[in-house]
Amino acid sequence: MQISNEDYQLFRPLLFTIGYRMLGSIGDAEDIVQETFLKAYQMDEQEINNMKAYLCKMMTNRCLDYLKSARYKRENYVGPWNPEPLLLEKSNDLDPADVVLQAEGLSIAYLRMMEHLTPDERAVLLLREVLDFSYMEIASMIEKNEDNCRKIYSRSKHKIARIDSESLNYENNKSIINRFIQAFEMKNTNVLLELVSENVTLYSDGGGKVNAAIRPITSLPNVLALLYGIVKKAPKDFYFEIRNVNGQPAMVNYMNGSLQSIISFYISDEKIKEVYIMMNPDKLPKL
Repeated sequence: MQISNEDYQLFRPLLFTIGYRMLGSIGDAEDIVQETFLKAYQMDEQEINNMKAYLCKMMTNRCLDYLKSARYKRENYVGPWNPEPLLLEKSNDLDPADVVLQAEGLSIAYLRMMEHLTPDERAVLLLREVLDFSYMEIASMIEKNEDNCRKIYSRSKHKIARIDSESLNYENNKSIINRFIQAFEMKNTNVLLELVSENVTLYSDGGGKVNAAIRPITSLPNVLALLYGIVKKAPKDFYFEIRNVNGQPAMVNYMNGSLQSIISFYISDEKIKEVYIMMNPDKLPKL
């Protein structure tokens, strides 16, 4: 069996899903997808029996190598790290985003929790929970035995258990965010207390490229103070749209005629528990 252009079109979205979820970066995921296909094109047809499994194994191992070699970059990152936001549109084209949108565990909150996992834990969790591979298939892909894969999966699930309560109801979450924005604009403290956890945490990712909080901001009063400070300094042409970011409603903010930031939310039990502001221009979508 030899890889064809049809294989590229068929499996590219799947490989992008693996790369983006493991790395939290659109550009890095796309680069590794291209590297994977380039290597596959060079293989003899006799060496490939199951194209899907073969490509997934290559993609996963390349992502593992990247994570292990790039760990120091993340440790030296300036301020909180947020995954690169994936701006989604409800369309019928064959962009990888459309495939990613169909699966669970795509939210910014989920991808941030993936950072608490080792590379192997991240791979096993993704392959098992999101892509529904068997333990036998996973063991072959990451070259570990099945019992080890089961233990790794159990350990990874325990580490990210907190995110299990995340609300993924798009319309309900959009309603909560719209009510929050209205209450924020009117400084309606009672409604804000109803919608936002008193222990809310805000993670602002500027990457050292723009002014942003270099530590997480905790508690409702401190988070509101920071947000009010941002709004106070905003130019007159500031405006925002509620758009689909990583499968959930988010604020896409514009200043001076260009995209300035994206604000995503972790909502659980009908309350906003965490806020993620992406300001690093290198990680904002090119609109």
